[in-house]
Amino acid sequence: MTNTEQSPESSTVNNSRKPVLAIMGEFSVGKSTLTNLLVGSDPLPVKVTATQLPPVWISYGDQEPFREDLEGNIHPVDLGKIDEIPLEQTSVIRLFLKADILEMCDFIDMPGISDPNMSSDVWQRVIHNADGVLWCTHATQAWRQSEAAVWKAMPHDLFSKSYLLITRIDKLLTLKDRGRVEKRVRRETQGLFAEVFPISLTQAVAATDDREQWEQSGAEAFSLSLIDLLQKLNESLEPPETPNLRKPVAADESQEPQKIFQLNPKANDEQPCQVAVSPARVKVVSSAGTQTARPPRHARQPLTTETNLANVRDV
Repeated sequence: MTNTEQSPESSTVNNSRKPVLAIMGEFSVGKSTLTNLLVGSDPLPVKVTATQLPPVWISYGDQEPFREDLEGNIHPVDLGKIDEIPLEQTSVIRLFLKADILEMCDFIDMPGISDPNMSSDVWQRVIHNADGVLWCTHATQAWRQSEAAVWKAMPHDLFSKSYLLITRIDKLLTLKDRGRVEKRVRRETQGLFAEVFPISLTQAVAATDDREQWEQSGAEAFSLSLIDLLQKLNESLEPPETPNLRKPVAADESQEPQKIFQLNPKANDEQPCQVAVSPARVKVVSSAGTQTARPPRHARQPLTTETNLANVRDV
């Protein structure tokens, strides 16, 4: 079998189509912190910076990570050497985690859109996979002209399915300053996003079981709305086309090609579900009252929204 032949044992496309949300913005606005908050852990080594990586596509599962090259072939990835991945030869890195929210959607953590050391082609060749976008803008320089120019050039059908997050809102020390920035951003982005959320991601992480701090961070309103968005996106998705499958490529000639298992087993779409929201835990319950299977977790009292994250880096 050649490297470009189809393999029935591997796939870089979800068998059961889920919404895909891209996490975007300029460099150092909290994109990685948002990703970590949503999935409940840091999926990448701490030493790796966003400028070193192509887009990182995160899905539910326990498969081994891999990268997809520009021709669609897949290659095993050693996360300990992820900073050695050839950026110019890689379309996307695929990672898999047993995070509750990933049972509802996939995330693509994009590199900074204005990084002078990285061509915009790196993220532009992946953005067509996104059903919506979570765009992060820094509160102290919210909605710069460079951001507006890039966003307005995006497919316009994304506008009504995307959120703008004004991150690091805690850097604005007075309520008057916060209100003024939020009012300006809402005015300048009218019709460009479904909703705008001021949020302090670091406060959300630090809140743990402190409901008051969690709500004050802005994470409560964002999390609840995010679940609504995902449910609407899921209802609007069409059945997936048959993927064009390719054979995994060995890391070197002496190594056997790594098997990439089929991603995201198909869920029962006929049963309506109820959702209890938490960035680190999205518990899906069927109409019969049974919870979807997942790895055991530390017992704790369930809340409508809560977070138990720690050691989250902000890139």
